[in-house]
Amino acid sequence: MADSTSPQTLEPSPTVERLTTISPADMADLCDATDAAIKAGGGFGWIDLPAREILERFWSGVVAMPRRDLFVARLDGVICGTCQLVLPPPNNQAQAHAAQLLSHFVTPWGRSHGLSELLVETAEKSAKKDGFKVINLDVRETLTNSIKMYETLGYQRIGEHPSYAIVNGETLRGYYYYKEL
Repeated sequence: MADSTSPQTLEPSPTVERLTTISPADMADLCDATDAAIKAGGGFGWIDLPAREILERFWSGVVAMPRRDLFVARLDGVICGTCQLVLPPPNNQAQAHAAQLLSHFVTPWGRSHGLSELLVETAEKSAKKDGFKVINLDVRETLTNSIKMYETLGYQRIGEHPSYAIVNGETLRGYYYYKEL
């Protein structure tokens, strides 16, 4: 007699956390995720895939830098996205209230699970907990889904740079945003 129960479908488990050290497995995930983001056109400035050792040095440097927090998105434990919260240097008293959000991406295979928004919201909560009042960010005009998400999350566009980036010989605009926490 056959079992009448159907197999249970498990939903993916999306999480976001601050990463202060990078294990070998996390380094492999970070590099693979960065490769996927670059190939999809959202590699936070990279157009061509860098060598693996360059990516490893980059990510090692991110966690080693003072006043820089790395947040990672995981889907079922595998890193599939990041963002960085860069805090102002101690000598910049006039802008000590504002942090910068950058290097924000989620791989194509990690999208549609709310991780992009969760990364930003987690960085915002961290900034607010640390006493920051504003988050600034900038984004290339071609990243329309990111622009829509930032605006949905309450970021206000305050400026445009007509020659922000050059990708495949095409000059692209960039947009500047801020959000009061």
